[in-house]
Amino acid sequence: MHPLQKVFHDQISLLTFKKFKPNLLELKKWYITFGLITAWIAGIGRYWDNPKAELWQYLGLGSVVYCFFLALIIYLIIYPLKPKNWSYCNVLIFVLLTSLPAFIYAIPVEKFTSLETAQFLNVVFLAIVALWRVILFVLFLKRSAGLNGWQIFVAALLPIVFIINILTLLNLEHAVFQIMAGLRGSEPTVNDSAYQILMLITLLSYILLPILVIMYGWFVYKARMKSSK
Repeated sequence: MHPLQKVFHDQISLLTFKKFKPNLLELKKWYITFGLITAWIAGIGRYWDNPKAELWQYLGLGSVVYCFFLALIIYLIIYPLKPKNWSYCNVLIFVLLTSLPAFIYAIPVEKFTSLETAQFLNVVFLAIVALWRVILFVLFLKRSAGLNGWQIFVAALLPIVFIINILTLLNLEHAVFQIMAGLRGSEPTVNDSAYQILMLITLLSYILLPILVIMYGWFVYKARMKSSK
């Protein structure tokens, strides 16, 4: 089997929640290259029809950089829990291979539906992609990292909540604070409903963060006690 065929086959297996064994020893560069290309294209598709986007977002660069940032955050946060098969490269490959669902964002629903319908569909797309990726992450933590039970719950949610808080503080999705402050522009866009959902998720993340940090500290303590025996 050609390396690209193997990578594509594993990509489909991952996205359909099937168990598979990636050949990271021989095909690591193929996985990374394939993932970077899909992340780049997904990044372009994510913002190509968004009038509020900036140049680096139109070029898809933000999504590529974000993959490296997300992988680093996940790696660092979960490392103290003593997971199996844990390396930055493995986490990066997983993150890159979850880029493909974001192609859904590129569907130009506003071209053939009303503004209200397009806003609704964008919210649906946001929910589908988010839920899809969370399920993939949970399976990754269970199958590859060997975590279980409440460890998976904390390990899956803490990086997400942490990143949401960081992005909000940095205001990278610049419409979030405008919506929260009631400073919306006079012209509605197809992304407005999605931004409102993002605002709700952000508020929930503020509430969840301290709870997850306490639970995380307990599991880190237990993991250290276990490894010291």
